[in-house]
Amino acid sequence: MHHFYFDASALVKRYTRETGSEKINFLFDNIPLDRLMCSVLGAVEVFWVCVRKKNDKRIMVPDFAQAVVHLNREVIAEDSDFTAILTHKSLIWASMDLIETYSLNSVDSIVLRSALEVATLLRNAGDELVLVASDQRLLRAAQAEGILVFNPEIDSQEALEIWVFDTLERDDDC
Repeated sequence: MHHFYFDASALVKRYTRETGSEKINFLFDNIPLDRLMCSVLGAVEVFWVCVRKKNDKRIMVPDFAQAVVHLNREVIAEDSDFTAILTHKSLIWASMDLIETYSLNSVDSIVLRSALEVATLLRNAGDELVLVASDQRLLRAAQAEGILVFNPEIDSQEALEIWVFDTLERDDDC
């Protein structure tokens, strides 16, 4: 079964219209929320992007308000099944090696270290993690570390459907 870990560059596509939004919406429409995740830091970054787009008028105030309501309901709310992963101090310190190894910025190194920890837990349970991001450097680093990756801006819907429908078929077999 596949689980999907979003960085902010991908998750924001759920709440504001961007290239690749339809693929992110496809995931939300076809995968249970308990198999979708991001770091808490990523969720806050999505909110920041929405505010920035409102402030520079790339989205109007009503669209901003709607985006924030949806973000809160799907990702931030305590009763949501979406997994928002806390960033503990030990994870932050452990991410520093990824900065040097892959020339990642600090947030991307934290996202990757978090994803690596989640991927290990999932593999031990017989599942796989897919990192969903639009940042090429982060995606290359994740691939180098053995994580499946999906870029909603350039990867095909068909590639995504293989993971989604494989997950759904396994659920039906249980």
